[in-house]
Amino acid sequence: MAYESLREFLAALEERGWLKRIRAEVDRELEISEITRRVVKGGGPALLFERVKGYSVPVVTNLFGSCERMALALGVTSLDEPAARLRALLRPDRLPQGLWGKLKALPELQEMAGYLPYTVRRAPCQEVVLDKPSLDFLPVLKCWPEDAGPFITLPLVFVRDEDGRQNMGMYRLQVFDDRTLGLHWQTHKDAAAIWRRAAAEGRRLEVAVALGGDPVLAYAATAPLPRGMDELLLAGFLRRQGVPLVRCLSVALEVPAEAEIVLEGYVEPGELRLEGPFGDHTGFYSPADLYPVMHLTCVSHRRDPVFPATVVGPPPMEDAYLGMATERLFLPLIQMYLPEVVDLHLPAVGAFHNWAIVAIRKEYPGQAQKVMHGLWGLGQLMLTKIIVVVDEGVDVHDLDAVLWQVCANFDPARDLLLSRGPLDLLDHAPATPGYGGKLGLDATRKGPAEGYPRQWPEPLAMSPEVRALVDRRWPEYGL
Repeated sequence: MAYESLREFLAALEERGWLKRIRAEVDRELEISEITRRVVKGGGPALLFERVKGYSVPVVTNLFGSCERMALALGVTSLDEPAARLRALLRPDRLPQGLWGKLKALPELQEMAGYLPYTVRRAPCQEVVLDKPSLDFLPVLKCWPEDAGPFITLPLVFVRDEDGRQNMGMYRLQVFDDRTLGLHWQTHKDAAAIWRRAAAEGRRLEVAVALGGDPVLAYAATAPLPRGMDELLLAGFLRRQGVPLVRCLSVALEVPAEAEIVLEGYVEPGELRLEGPFGDHTGFYSPADLYPVMHLTCVSHRRDPVFPATVVGPPPMEDAYLGMATERLFLPLIQMYLPEVVDLHLPAVGAFHNWAIVAIRKEYPGQAQKVMHGLWGLGQLMLTKIIVVVDEGVDVHDLDAVLWQVCANFDPARDLLLSRGPLDLLDHAPATPGYGGKLGLDATRKGPAEGYPRQWPEPLAMSPEVRALVDRRWPEYGL
């Protein structure tokens, strides 16, 4: 099901007992963050802080902090369901070949057309328009002691490229003062590329930031889509209906009509300001650096808005569940390019970009290395620092099983692949930001063609007959 708004999602959470209202007065500086951190680590519910010291706007955190809540946000019972829908859509026999194939595909094309965003004339997010744009009414969180200030951590950031297409992404925003914010869009992000082109042409770039709305939008904004693909179309696919948008009041952009709060403004070409440090999802402070500055031109919101936020830190935190959704949803797309891939896991301890485990259906020598290079060439997987490849049948989500395979099957003299390439800018290990070493570990079975002259041993397994016998007689043993 699609949620029309954040508050509709909150009602669904509360109905299931997955939302806790905090009625004690709390401070937006560090206190909310520490409460949230403890609840996330303990597997607790979403938190609605109703009384934030000095503010009338409540704060909600930990919206996505469990597999169950993440699935609920996507309107499914399992995170594998959207991937199954996408896999069915991408089946080779359903992809049109020639004119007749395109005609036969019309029902599927019509279904996709129903997922496109559409524009409405009036919207809840514009019920209240401030006389003077200001951030002073927002209880923006300061999450960690050495953070440079308060940061908006769950924003939907919209810009438009030179071709007229909108891009939606999620980039943290540091509050400099009541009228300006720092836009942390990293080098590899689409919005950063759009901004660089605008700056090179001396053009002011308009920006809009939406907070809240259907929670599926927050996921879609984080999804590593190929450049140029519409995140709002992905959101429509996931919610099975298009996202209603409304035109902004001061910039030529459109934002989700059901958002709680909308910030409108612009970035001047060449204007940079020191942003950060910030306690990041890697579990370390990302250092201060120069980033573009957003100047506010308009602020609007719903009546009685709710301010959504996420708290990141040493993994796993709430963002790990957004990562799980990406892992499941994008597996069918990876399999289109690398059909031997059976399963993929991005462990939370790897902070998304540091570690990938992949199981393959191995058919020829060197196939594990081929898969490593293939993954390093696919979208944001280019930032992956360590890739471990195991055989089909190994549960890539069972880290003990994976480490057993690595310890047993991996020969450092033969199965180690060292490479270099782009890394996540938040990775502090490389001497050069965003560029450094990569490691591939081939923990698959080996044969003579890969320099293994001996007979590869079979893993221990009890005979099915004896297992069935013991199952049947188990009550007799008195164990």
